[in-house]
Amino acid sequence: MTAARKKLAIVVFNLGGPDSPEAVRPFLRNLFRDPAIIQAPGPIREGLAWLISTLRDKSARENYAKMGGGSPLLPETQKQIEALQSALDTDLPDYEIKIWPAMRYWHPFVEEAVRHVEAWGPDQTILLPLYPQFSTTTTGSSLTAWQQASGGEAQTIGCYPVQPDLVKAHADLIRQTWEKAGRPQNCRLLFSAHGLPQKIVDAGDPYQWQVEQTCKAVSEALPELEDWQVCYQSRVGPLKWIGPSTEEAIEGAAKDGKSIILTPIAFVSEHIETLVELDEEYAEFAAEHGVGTYLRVPALGDHPDFIRSMAVMVRDALGKPADVRACSGDRICPAEFSQCPCHKG
Repeated sequence: MTAARKKLAIVVFNLGGPDSPEAVRPFLRNLFRDPAIIQAPGPIREGLAWLISTLRDKSARENYAKMGGGSPLLPETQKQIEALQSALDTDLPDYEIKIWPAMRYWHPFVEEAVRHVEAWGPDQTILLPLYPQFSTTTTGSSLTAWQQASGGEAQTIGCYPVQPDLVKAHADLIRQTWEKAGRPQNCRLLFSAHGLPQKIVDAGDPYQWQVEQTCKAVSEALPELEDWQVCYQSRVGPLKWIGPSTEEAIEGAAKDGKSIILTPIAFVSEHIETLVELDEEYAEFAAEHGVGTYLRVPALGDHPDFIRSMAVMVRDALGKPADVRACSGDRICPAEFSQCPCHKG
């Protein structure tokens, strides 16, 4: 008699995005009312979220209109889930596996994923963020939402900034982009990551340190592109943000007479900040500053090595103790990053 297969649920966290023009404003309000994003008392935060979402609604709709009226992030995530499902069905034949997306600020919300998992009744649940570098504003916020929705016991893959297959995927896409353009010389490789207010990093968030570890590992796999720099995009508001900004890095490359290869090092899916900000706004900025060659590397998407990285991490997490607030691997962050989920205070 064949033994019943164990049931393994995997919940994939991502930001989410509006799926229609009408969803843009409530999506923005959900984003800015998150205490992990705007750290202010509740009534003030709610007022700011209403104000920001109202003021940014028109311009955001115009940008999403360029992508058909909504964000491609959920369809991109679904493609990644399908590829991961296929890989795991091959790797783990003794498991029945189901994978659900859990978006933070638009449907399907984390709460919806919790209900699906509860209804299915798995033997083990693994939480897998599509944020390779941990931040309290991304993975941390999603884990909080999981707990607030009464999500059950789970093993968390909290971060994976230097996972070998992830690094290999980034290096492969960068090299492909460079070679397809004819291997232009005198290039500067810009690793562009989403920025954070400096005060969040100063409070112990390990995101910037982890981003820099990813960039270092990828650069080591690309000896042919030895001139590289880390930079940070998407700054909003009056606070001081971590830097240098992507605009500053582009200006610096222009002054040095460099061509630019720009890669979204902390985004694994195409969405508004790659398709509009990198492809249009920064491309125009580079041209205005006299950059002759501006190449943008695609996001990881369903690159086979990226899918393999997730499959390996899921496999390694099997059987480990459930702890929503701890990473499945060993702690990698220096002790001063107290917001690392593996921190032992």
